[in-house]
Formats: sequence, C-alpha cells, structure tokens
Amino acid sequence: MDSIRRMILVALSACLLALLGCVGIGPPILSRDRFDYNAAISDSWKEQMLSNLVKIRYGDTPTFLDVTSVISQYVFEGGVDVGFGWADMGKVSSDTQSLGANAHYIDRPTITYTPLSGQKFAQNLMTPIEPTVILSLVQSGYPVDLVFRLGVQAINGIYNSVGRLLRTKPAEPEFYSLIERLRRIQESQSMGIRVSKGEGTMVVFRGKVNEAIDADKRWVRDALGLDVNGNDFRVVYGAIAANDREIAILSRSVLEILVDLSSFVEVPGEHVEENRVSAAVPEGTLEGASVPPLIRIHCSTLKPSDVFVAIHYHNHWFWIDDRDFRSKALFSFLYFVTSLTETEAKGGAPIVTVPIN
Repeated sequence: MDSIRRMILVALSACLLALLGCVGIGPPILSRDRFDYNAAISDSWKEQMLSNLVKIRYGDTPTFLDVTSVISQYVFEGGVDVGFGWADMGKVSSDTQSLGANAHYIDRPTITYTPLSGQKFAQNLMTPIEPTVILSLVQSGYPVDLVFRLGVQAINGIYNSVGRLLRTKPAEPEFYSLIERLRRIQESQSMGIRVSKGEGTMVVFRGKVNEAIDADKRWVRDALGLDVNGNDFRVVYGAIAANDREIAILSRSVLEILVDLSSFVEVPGEHVEENRVSAAVPEGTLEGASVPPLIRIHCSTLKPSDVFVAIHYHNHWFWIDDRDFRSKALFSFLYFVTSLTETEAKGGAPIVTVPIN
C-alpha cells in the first residue's frame, strides 16, 4: 500500500506542475516575444533594404515586402495517466502498477507579408517627398547638408549629383558649398521654417548673428538669386524659382533616393569590366577636398565579421561595418524617410497578435 500511496502522490504532483505550467505560460512569453519579434522585424527590414540597394546597383529588380501582421499561436498540453490493481490477500499476488505522463508544446507563427506594387508602389516610392517635409526634418534637428544631399535634386537651379543607372553626373560645385553654409547657419540657430495657411511654407533667416554667419547668409542669397535684403522666402516645388522671394526645391522620391544611394555600393572591378554593373559616380569636392560618400557599403568574397547588416549576392558579400557610425545612422535614417510617403493608415502595423492558451 505504501507504494500505491507514493504513486498517487507522484501523479498528483505531476498534475499540479502541469497546471502551473499552463497558468504561467502567458506573462513570460509576452515580454520575450515583444523583443524577439521587434528584433526580427528590424533585422529583416535592414537585410531587405540593403539587398534592394545592391540589386538596384546591379540593374536588378528590387522587391519590397511589408510585414503587416504577426500572429503566433502557442499550445501547451500535458496529461498524467495512473493505473494500479491488486488481488485479494489470500490469492496469488497479481497486483499491477503503472504511471504515464505526456506533454507537448507547439508554436505556430503566422506572418503576413504585403508586396508593394501597383498604385501603392507608385504613391509610396515614386511620388516626390514634399519640400515642406524635407524642411521639417531640418527643423527637427537633422543636419541640413545630410537631408539635402539625400532628398533634394536641385535648389533654385543648383543641382545635386545623379547616381542613376543609365546616367551618372557629379553635383555642381556650388551645391556642396551651399549645403555647407546652410549647415553652419542651421547650427547657429539663425534659420527656421514657418508654415501658415496664407503664406504656405517659408524659410526664415534670423537677423544679425555674427560676421561669419552673416557672410554665409549673404553667400546663400547670392547663389540662390534671392533678395539681398530679404529674410523670409516662400518655398515651392520645382527646380527654378519664379522670383527672388522664392526658394524652389526639386525634391526626390524615395525610389530616387534609393537609386542614388545604390551608387555608393562598392562592386568588384571585374564586374565593371564585364559590364555587369556601371562604374561609380565621380566624387565631388568642397574647397579642394573630396566630399565623403553618404554611405559606405563594402564588398568582399569572404563573409565579413562585426557587421551592422550583411547580405549575399552574386557570390559576394555586401555589408555595412558596425564600426561605421555615419553609415549606420544614415541607413537607419532611411527608415524614417521611407515612412514619410506612407499613404495608408496601417493601424500601427505590423500588428503582433499572440494568443496564449
């Protein structure tokens, strides 16, 4: 009888542990899944974006898939079977004893991808970013030289570089001088934007600051053909201003930004010689020095280590070094730029739904 009691005690303990496991599965998974799925979606976006930059560099077709929902179903089941028997004391002993337990755990994630195509592709990737949005990025603190090099093709007829597939052209020398002076004016906090229904978007230069900044503002007015005594200038979309009180900004679309950034992807020399890919855009100069590339994407036949993101394409590895903070920051900035042209409310997508049983 002692052995039977022990078996019953073990069975009850197993049942209790199974029940406790089922009750406590939810809270620990909530914390774990939030960060795991967040990291997985982030890494997936980085690899997709880098892959598309490399594909564009090679004239290949980029593919964009949005993660619109993640539903993960967890199932935890367990059971314990106990059986025993015995004969009368006066008969031949024929008592039997048995103990059985079973448990299984199932994780069924369902991820929904939405391809970016058709009208949505045209609206999100091919529509130029509004000049007001470009200036809002500057107003919020992003360096004006970075924002303009990335998102602006021309300002009052002064053109940025072109790194397109069939036509490459370096920026006009005045462009780099212009954005360099605008950056100094921005850092002095003597430039801002004003938006109103009557005036639209205005670029405003604050009064006298110091001789150096005042000289930069005079240079900017002269280069852009602006009123030398003006401090408020209306912003319009286009390459050429209608008068000396306008700043015409020809902004790029997200696709144009990606095509331009793809020109900074390093490629093997033999691929250029074999006409698999075009040559790189000539570097621009500012005051005799080379203008650093917006981003550095390296290439090698060997798998790199210590990377921020890496992909394999055409039997080569392409990657961004984790120690290259400038390139990492600009690559991450791309996420915000691509979000600026979202035309649909996704309700906070991607949505992660985790039912816990």
